[in-house]
Amino acid sequence: MGGGGQLTAQGETGNRRSFDLYTWEEVQRHSHRNDQWLVINRKVYNITQWATRHPGGFRVIGHYAGEDATDAFAAFHPDPIFTQKFLKPLLIGELAATEPSHDHDKNVARMQDFRTLRDDVEKKGLLQARPLFFCLHLGHIVLLEALAWMLLWLWGTSWSLTLLCAVLQATAQSQAGWLQHDFGHLSVFKKSKWNHLVHKFVIGHLKGASANWWNHRHFQHHAKPNIFSKDPDVNMLNVFVLGDSQPVEFGIKKIKHMPYNHQHKYFFLIGPPLLIPVYFHIQIVQTMLSRRDWVDLAWCMTFYLRFLYSYVPFYGFFGALALILFVRILESHWFVWVTQMNHLPMDIDHDSHQDWLSMQLSATCNVEQSAFNDWFSGHLNFQIEHHLFPTMPRHNYHLVAPQVRTLCEKHGIHYQEKTLMQGFVDVVRSLRKSGDLWLDAYLHK
Repeated sequence: MGGGGQLTAQGETGNRRSFDLYTWEEVQRHSHRNDQWLVINRKVYNITQWATRHPGGFRVIGHYAGEDATDAFAAFHPDPIFTQKFLKPLLIGELAATEPSHDHDKNVARMQDFRTLRDDVEKKGLLQARPLFFCLHLGHIVLLEALAWMLLWLWGTSWSLTLLCAVLQATAQSQAGWLQHDFGHLSVFKKSKWNHLVHKFVIGHLKGASANWWNHRHFQHHAKPNIFSKDPDVNMLNVFVLGDSQPVEFGIKKIKHMPYNHQHKYFFLIGPPLLIPVYFHIQIVQTMLSRRDWVDLAWCMTFYLRFLYSYVPFYGFFGALALILFVRILESHWFVWVTQMNHLPMDIDHDSHQDWLSMQLSATCNVEQSAFNDWFSGHLNFQIEHHLFPTMPRHNYHLVAPQVRTLCEKHGIHYQEKTLMQGFVDVVRSLRKSGDLWLDAYLHK
């Protein structure tokens, strides 16, 4: 029992349950993989056994072990009443009255103002989707795929038409990627189960990937963006060094898996071309097989069967495989540049336990709004708003952006927005800077 005190609460069944009172010091001791507590709205939960059954994966919830997860919980769970039935059995007590509601000396004023903004967002209905928007988006993806096939059916398989077919297919795949992102974030339907079901259809049947693989990976990125060992998007498998601290650490330890001072050059050879067709595909297959995720595997197979059925008559079996590989390479370029322009040039470091607002703003930036930028990036040019409110439908990002900017100005947080081209340039520039830091530390420290 922490702090020597007890709290008695009346349960729904009429039974009285006795809860302990805890200090932050006691909560923070339980931050190991086999011993995990966290705090939500001052309530202390033991999630050790629950973590492996968590729908978002055990890693994302484990990243908040020993910490206050109030804002992260609100960001990821659009229906808090529904989630209460899962939380109740995990409740072991609450923070003692003498303890603050936050941990690690977080900025209380920023936290309170952000929560006020979130309440205002909910009252204005900005977390509610317009179904027609997503129906039209799905329709234009189907149209792109149909046009790609009809080109070959009507006019043959010349090199120019094959190239145009591949471009249309890559465009459809990229746009389907943004659409599955919407359903994966539970931002379309009010009921989570409908989002999950359509998500499996879009990412599985339209893209040939795994919904569970994406969920477990992507939610970690949102929970702790640009944080080493917690955000899988900055786990570069020693191929690249990122940020300001990692290159120096590698340099001092004389770690040289790659010539990192040239990483801004070989990025063009192994980054955009290979991420989706090689790394992601291997990871997806390994994940589905190791977890025996036969449902996702079945959805994934429907995509490849449909693609082969459509294009084997034109190119033969191996020709169709070559076509899908080329489509994946084109799609991978699109995906890498769009997703990295908002994150790679930003702060990348170890966890400093910032409040939700500060953490997301230090790891994200925006690209200026235009009709093309919105479409091209799936509205992820509003990366700041998306990270602050991950369940918000993307067509509402521009509505909340002025309020977010005002809040940042009030608290002296840099709200960064740039042009699309500047975003692309900054990706290469940041890689070069990190490479130079590594070389200096490697040679002189």
